[in-house]
Amino acid sequence: MVNTLKSTDDFELALFLILEYLDENPFDKKSFSLVCKTFHKAESRHRNVLRPMRPKLLINIINRYPYVTHLNLSSCPITDDSLDVISNAYMSCLRSINLSRSRFLSHTGLSNLVVNCQYLVEIDLSGATKLTDLGALAISKASNLEKLWLAACKLITDVGIGYIADGCRKLKLIDLRWCLDVGDLGVGLIAVKCKEIRSLDLSYLNITNKCLPSIFQLKYLEDLTFEGCLSIDDDDLETLERGRKSIKTLNLTNCENVSLSGLPFLTSGAACLSYLNLTNGSGLRSSAVAYGIYPICNPSN
Repeated sequence: MVNTLKSTDDFELALFLILEYLDENPFDKKSFSLVCKTFHKAESRHRNVLRPMRPKLLINIINRYPYVTHLNLSSCPITDDSLDVISNAYMSCLRSINLSRSRFLSHTGLSNLVVNCQYLVEIDLSGATKLTDLGALAISKASNLEKLWLAACKLITDVGIGYIADGCRKLKLIDLRWCLDVGDLGVGLIAVKCKEIRSLDLSYLNITNKCLPSIFQLKYLEDLTFEGCLSIDDDDLETLERGRKSIKTLNLTNCENVSLSGLPFLTSGAACLSYLNLTNGSGLRSSAVAYGIYPICNPSN
């Protein structure tokens, strides 16, 4: 009996190894699953990444694939009820979920998701334009969260970001692009409470230099984006010189108040800086190279 079980496990492992080689072409996997019932079952158990396209088929897909760790629903509009079904089905395995462009979700669905799926480390809610501070409060319960995308969640304010900063202390990446009601207070709370931040996108936020000292004290910060932050100027780059020196990538696209005078502060203050985006920064590219920085720039500029 033991030998039979062992041989069964070895056979399934062999099938899994074959499926690993078929990852690049989904049609190959489909052909594999049609060979026989055993192959069909093995393919169902092996697959851990899903991108459903039609909500009507969601239940069938969930039943077919019980061990999904990464779920992309960006092309599959879902409701709170659908998300509740998903969270109950994958509560022990789901680690990443993409809910970008979801317009029918509320804080209720998100609350059920984070309560049931306690191993979640990534949530993408970019373009979830109906998401409010109550939704942010629900997200804050995901204490293991490491990456969070909230781009264009325009109803979230400093209050909601404060909830997230207080509850998600393990965050390493947060994208706040176009969160127009988020300002110095919310960004400052993220910087003060989420000490492990490595990537921070603040594009087009209404921030001033008040939150910069806290940002530049982030010990592990490597990627920082200030695209379209019109309040950032040369004096703020001087603050960078006195602050964190771990920054590798700095995006100053459309920062109209950054001039040639600020570039020396970048070279002396950010010792690890290797890429600088100065797109639409008139006259800055050649000067940056002269200072030893190699900018990422739009070829048309």
